[in-house]
Amino acid sequence: MSKTLIIGGARSGKSAYAKSLAERASAERVFIATAERIDPEMRERIDRHRSERDQSWLTVEEPLELVDAIATHAVRERSVLVDCLTLWLSNLMHHERDVAHATAALVSRLASIDAHVILVSNEVGLGLVPNTPLGRAFRDAQGRLNQDIAAVCDHVYLVTAGLPVALKT
Repeated sequence: MSKTLIIGGARSGKSAYAKSLAERASAERVFIATAERIDPEMRERIDRHRSERDQSWLTVEEPLELVDAIATHAVRERSVLVDCLTLWLSNLMHHERDVAHATAALVSRLASIDAHVILVSNEVGLGLVPNTPLGRAFRDAQGRLNQDIAAVCDHVYLVTAGLPVALKT
């Protein structure tokens, strides 16, 4: 059993790689989706992603209470794929939740479970400095979240152009 973090830019192939890892790890799989159906484009995107998974996947939509969802579904005989931490962080900030507390709770949960968990997250720190205080706060929080999760994961991969590069094995 292991915890794996997969990071990369938008449309880099992170989710496809994470899905392939989960499918190789076990026949029983749970997909924890953090996206919210807030507009027609996002609803279409969510539906498209759902159609890419076959009937072997149980899908759980959980935009905020990620720690509880992992606690419920992460058991030894199944793979749990969380897609994605970036949307979860955005949801937390939008709903004015305590990001540091939520991150610490997630790190603690991951450190204490014996299950196969794969987490997808965006690498947002490679581009331009955001020009708004909220944008900079989000970028900084995302960087801290990625570092904290990477520290408790057994494996970390950076995916670029669909190619995974091992950062921690």
